[in-house]
Amino acid sequence: MTLDEVAAACPYDLGQSSPLLITQEMVDAHAETTGDAQWIHNDPERAIRESPFGAPIVQGFLLLAVLTQLSSGLQFPPFGPVTMLVNYGFDRVRFLQAVPVGSSVRLSGSLAEVRERTDASAVLSIDVQLTCDHSPQACPALVARWLFLAQTS
Repeated sequence: MTLDEVAAACPYDLGQSSPLLITQEMVDAHAETTGDAQWIHNDPERAIRESPFGAPIVQGFLLLAVLTQLSSGLQFPPFGPVTMLVNYGFDRVRFLQAVPVGSSVRLSGSLAEVRERTDASAVLSIDVQLTCDHSPQACPALVARWLFLAQTS
């Protein structure tokens, strides 16, 4: 498909990733790397005893970080020619509910827009949702519009 054909097909369902288990070890390693070592994430005994969630919860930025790993499970349409595709950032990110450590998360997405630029590139806008298997509600834990820059020549 050409980028024009992909743009005309938007929104294009990209499907869903396999689940990823978020462990306390991952949360602790993230805290070590970023300095985000609040007790609500990294002190399980205190979090069980004192937090409103009854368990330690995953840092929001760790949830953002695993989007990269989970995105490999999404099914993009074949399009091109594209010589390079890179992370271009986010238009918006919202954390809608806490994710308890020990939960599995799954990514789903939809290609929302393809905007060609004058410099032989295009910006792909992808609406993503991260859902949690321990969610007591039907809403996702994280929603975002993720942008990618596609170099087309």
